[in-house]
Amino acid sequence: MEKIILGIDPGTNIMGYGLLKVTDGKAQMITMGIIDLRKFNDAYLKLGHIFERVTGIIDAYLPDELAIEAPFFGKNVQSMLKLGRAQGVAIAAAIKHGVPIHEYAPMKIKMALTGNGNASKEQVADMLKRLLHIQKEDMSTFMDATDALAAAYCHYLQARSPISNAPHYKGWKDFVNKNQEKVWKQAKQ
Repeated sequence: MEKIILGIDPGTNIMGYGLLKVTDGKAQMITMGIIDLRKFNDAYLKLGHIFERVTGIIDAYLPDELAIEAPFFGKNVQSMLKLGRAQGVAIAAAIKHGVPIHEYAPMKIKMALTGNGNASKEQVADMLKRLLHIQKEDMSTFMDATDALAAAYCHYLQARSPISNAPHYKGWKDFVNKNQEKVWKQAKQ
């Protein structure tokens, strides 16, 4: 059985992506890269470009699942709003294509790969290099790309875990369709 996992590290200037192919329970990197948004001055043009590029990646690689890093909650509300919009647009592209979405906190991703939720980006990249046997010349110089691949690898590890039998939904319609009886009972109360 084969599965392709798309990982995304949302960003407003640089958005990372990475793809894993899982065959017979073993993961290998397909590719990783970035969506460079620095040339766009208009925030809405950036969002449009994110949608186009993520849609293009989905069309090209046909991922079975999306693993996306959740925004890190900082003190700057404006930065969080911009980052949330970028993440939302990437999620919307996946929803449009019917790709199931799984969100992971940055600390969970770091913990899954290194055993340390406070690991540096360099430590995460180094661990990916070792775990996936990535050659030095194939490593991205952008930590956004390795962070995205790390999100995909974290999902791969979670999918192998017996705890991961919890239901996953493609959106509200999918949730309602799979839980009609529960939703109906709650509506009556």
